[in-house]
Amino acid sequence: MILIVGLGNPGSEYERNRHNIGFMAVDAIAGTFGFPPFKNKYKGLYAEGIIKGEKVALLKPQTYMNESGRSVGDVARFYKIPTSEIIVFHDELDITAGKLKIKIGGGAAGHNGLRSMDDWLDNPNYKRVRMGIGHPGDKDRVTGYVLGNFTKSDEEWLEKLLLVLAKETPSLLKGDDAGFLTNVARATQPPKEKKEKPIEKDKENGI
Repeated sequence: MILIVGLGNPGSEYERNRHNIGFMAVDAIAGTFGFPPFKNKYKGLYAEGIIKGEKVALLKPQTYMNESGRSVGDVARFYKIPTSEIIVFHDELDITAGKLKIKIGGGAAGHNGLRSMDDWLDNPNYKRVRMGIGHPGDKDRVTGYVLGNFTKSDEEWLEKLLLVLAKETPSLLKGDDAGFLTNVARATQPPKEKKEKPIEKDKENGI
């Protein structure tokens, strides 16, 4: 079984925070592939389903971000899921808003949810889908920015990204990370503006 984790904070007051984009991604996947309702299990909201023949568990830890690893660790140990079969969706300040990157293993880069997962898992070689939320430009504004809600202008790209990301999840499960990123980028890039052809003058009438 593959475990897909979305990182965020529980509670309606955090629901639309930039820090909760991981929860949003997991919700989109659950909706796209008809997962049953989430249940309160393993210190999180948990659901199981099938995606293109793959058995998948979805998890949204309810321990608050800095204790996310407790919930993830409980599921991984109970089902004996190796860290190489764990995929986590999380917010990333240093990536342009609406863009995705994938990384396997490595450090937590200041992300408390990842740091907690590293503490509670055998090793950090799980797959991270880094979801760009952009940077406020000043390190003193970071906390308020990540715990702030997405703006109305963000909603258009955000909803489109979540829908496409969910649809392309089978590629991610098969290990086709490059294909996943390419397909998401292609489907979410703004349409190219059509250049209008210059109006040709009517030679006979001089116009």
